[in-house]
Formats: sequence, C-alpha cells, structure tokens
Amino acid sequence: MSKAGTFRALHHGRAPGDPLVLPGPWDAASARALADAGFPAMAIPSAGVAAALGYADGQTPVDEMFAAVARIARAVDVPVSADVEDGYGLAPKELVERLLEAGAVGCNLEDSAHGVLKDPHEHAGRLAEVRAAAGDLLFVNARVDTFVRRVPDVAETIERARLYVAAGADCVYPILAPVDALPLLRAGIEGPLNAIAKVGEGPSPAELGVRGATRITFGPGLQQRATAALREIAEALRR
Repeated sequence: MSKAGTFRALHHGRAPGDPLVLPGPWDAASARALADAGFPAMAIPSAGVAAALGYADGQTPVDEMFAAVARIARAVDVPVSADVEDGYGLAPKELVERLLEAGAVGCNLEDSAHGVLKDPHEHAGRLAEVRAAAGDLLFVNARVDTFVRRVPDVAETIERARLYVAAGADCVYPILAPVDALPLLRAGIEGPLNAIAKVGEGPSPAELGVRGATRITFGPGLQQRATAALREIAEALRR
C-alpha cells in the first residue's frame, strides 16, 4: 500500500476513544523524535513551521513552507500531512504538484483568508478541483474556520462541512470547536472528524475521541511547548 493509502486507512475503522493522534513536527529533528516515539503518521502545523523559521503565523513565504515540508518528509518513513493554510493562492493543480514533490500525502486547506470566511460554495468548488488533481494521492482535510473566526454556529459549521465532504474532502476539521459541540458535529458530518487538543491540559485525545473526534492534532502546541522547555533550560544555564 502507498503512504497515502496507509495514511487514509489510519482514519477509518477506529473505535470511540481511540482516535488517530497526529503530533505536529516543525523541523526534521522534531519529526525524527516523534517517529522514534512510535507515532504512525504526523501532521505539520503551518504555525509551528512559521515560528521555527522566524515568521509570524500566516507570513511564511510559500517556497520556504514547501522546503520545510520536504525536509520533514525526507527525515521520516511515516506518512506526513501538511497544513498549507488556504493554499497560498496557488492553482489547485500546482498546489497538488508541490505537495507531492515535497513528499506530503495529505494537506489541510482552510476556508478563510485574511481573517474572513470564504463563500462555502466557492471553497467547495476549489476543494473539488484539488481532489480531481490529486486523485487518491492526497488526503484532503478541510478546515472549517467558523469557530476560529467567531461565528460559533454549529448548524453553519455542519452545512459547510457537508459541502466540503460532497466536494471530495476526506476529513473535516472544525478548528477550535468547543468540546461540547463535538457530539453534534459528529452526528451531522459524515466521515472522519478532526479535533484539536492542547498539550498537557484539557480533555485528553481519548476523551475527545469518545465525544466524536476521529483524529487529534495539536496545531503548534508541541513547538510552543518545546520552546518553553528550551527557555527554562537557558534560564537555568545563566544561574
């Protein structure tokens, strides 16, 4: 089975309370550490890469982002998915080509830009074009930004998610959805459902799985935790 096929299979047939946990590496060294820990796949956070490269979230030049994805994908044997924000304005065919050239087998695509939600029908059309260009070579995770853009409407989130699944998305990611909303989202959305977890606080991945999440990611949480640990080490060295 191809890496893309392996990655897709990891999202299916999961029992409640046993979601797919995908840690987020930000460079080759962190990717190797996570692979050595036994994780079967990983999801690169754009915000974590941005911080590692010295940029604000959302400000990483496209060539630098794909170069970072390629370094991470080369460093490990497990499948790697990449958050490519809203696609950097690339045409669907070019976006797919660049992801595959970098070694990614999946991607996140969000439905907002510059802090504003996109028209869901237009975004669904773009997802359909990405799906057509990628075939089964990419696992497409459609991020729904209603909650992060302060439109906390479960019904609208479900409506957007259904459009994206119909367009060919493999998974839906209502980022920052409240924990209490997960059962409603699970009931209204077909296929895998991605939830975000905080490192070391809040509901555990297993608890999020019981509430309906199929897949758990952490955004830039691991990179931020590692940076905080390094800061503590640095402060101790100065004593």
